[in-house]
Amino acid sequence: MTISIVIPTWNEAANIEQQLQHLSQLESPSLLKEILLIDGGSTDETVAIAKNMGATVHISPKKGRACQMNYGAKLAKGDILYFVHADVQPPKSCLENILTSIQDQKCIGCFAYNFKSKSRLLKMNAFFTQFDWMTNGGGDQTLFILKERFEELGGFDEQLPIMEDFEFVWRAKKRKYTMHLVKKRALVSARKYEQNSYLKVQLVNAFTFLAFRWGVSPQKLANWYRKQLFK
Repeated sequence: MTISIVIPTWNEAANIEQQLQHLSQLESPSLLKEILLIDGGSTDETVAIAKNMGATVHISPKKGRACQMNYGAKLAKGDILYFVHADVQPPKSCLENILTSIQDQKCIGCFAYNFKSKSRLLKMNAFFTQFDWMTNGGGDQTLFILKERFEELGGFDEQLPIMEDFEFVWRAKKRKYTMHLVKKRALVSARKYEQNSYLKVQLVNAFTFLAFRWGVSPQKLANWYRKQLFK
C-alpha cells in the first residue's frame, strides 16, 4: 500500500519551503506515492517556491480547505490519504506509523503533537493530544484514512468554511469507524498563540467548537473567528 500526502495551501510562503524539506526526509520513503500541494489561489510566492523545490502543485477549482483537500483526494493515486497542513510537520516515522495502523484494521487516524514553543502552557495543551477526546481530529493532528473509506464517507463537507476536519471525523465515528490516535508527535506552529494571547486563543477555540456543536451558522462562525484572531 502507498500513501499520498495532500497539503492544502493559501499564502503559505513563510512555511512551505521548510515543510517540503521536512517531508523529503521522512523515513520509509518507498511507502510515499506522492506529495500533492493543492493551492487555493495564493497571492504570495507559495506556488513558485513549491514548484522550484520540485513539488507537484495543483490549483484547486474552488478555494477553501475542504474543497482543496477533496480535490487533492480525487487526484491522489495512493491507497491511503494523509492530509497535512503547511505549518504542521508530521513525525519522520509517520509513513510507517500510518501503514502499521491500517494493517491493524484501523482505517482512520491522527497523531498527537507538540508545539514549536517552550511555553509551559502550550506544553500542557500538547500533553492532552495523546488522549482520545471529543476534540480529537483537528487539522493540527494531521489525518490519515484509506482512500476507499474517504470516498465512502463523501469526503469533507465543502459547505463548511470552518470545522470541516472535526465534522468529517465525527461523521466517520457515527459510521463506527474507530479513530486511531498515534502517540508519535507532529510538530505544530505556535504562530497563532504568538500573535494573540494564550487566553484569547483558548477562549475563541472553545467558543467556536461549542457554537458549531450547537448549530451556529458555520459561515457566521468563520467570519467571527477570523475577526478575533491574527494568523
